[in-house]
Amino acid sequence: MAVEGKTIDALSQFELTPIVAGFTNSNLYMLIAGVAISALMVLGMQPRARVPGRLQGLAEVSYQFVHGMVDEQVGHEGRKFFPFVFTLFMFVLFGNLLGMVPYSFTFTSHIAVTFTLALVVFILITAVALAIHGMKFFGYFFPEGAPIALAPIIIPVEIISYLSRVVSLSVRLFANMVAGHVMLKVFATFVVLLGSLGGIGIIGAAAPLALNVALVGFEFLVAFLQAYVFAILTCIYLHDAVHLH
Repeated sequence: MAVEGKTIDALSQFELTPIVAGFTNSNLYMLIAGVAISALMVLGMQPRARVPGRLQGLAEVSYQFVHGMVDEQVGHEGRKFFPFVFTLFMFVLFGNLLGMVPYSFTFTSHIAVTFTLALVVFILITAVALAIHGMKFFGYFFPEGAPIALAPIIIPVEIISYLSRVVSLSVRLFANMVAGHVMLKVFATFVVLLGSLGGIGIIGAAAPLALNVALVGFEFLVAFLQAYVFAILTCIYLHDAVHLH
């Protein structure tokens, strides 16, 4: 439970536990997420029924949702990046959702994981922009028509803003997942501690228990929203790289 020696220990749930040499619980749940995503898409689309069942329907809705996002945000040119965005969205989503299973591990609550994902996105968008526009890409850091005299101010600001994409992507996901799971464990601790006091404590535990139930529902919503935000920001950055604005 959430009680560790009658104190609130809300951070122990994020500890990495070695399973074998060089393979931790975080790696295990990444592997589980990958297998689950593959199973959903392969088994879900295998029937190819005109009237889809639940699994096929879920696979098709996931595909159509991300495809529409890429098409709307990046345009027709962005369809080649759909597999990347789809994989990214599903990986983050399943990582968030797996963390809601009791006694599981949320690998998206580690900054090393979210930073690596954000860095992959950053490298991709930079490579795409250079491949399409060549040296014109560097004009992105000095808008056309801006006074030359302001270049020493505008260029550093634009470079910092561009580099901050890695930080904003990684910290947003990491912080939201950590904050949500900490709150869940804190209120779960209140429930257990109050419940251990007897009759009056059990009555007092009703309020944090009800709040915790509400938080669980909210965390499922956050799990989806954070995957969506990560994917749509990736699409926006791809749009900038493709169209250079």
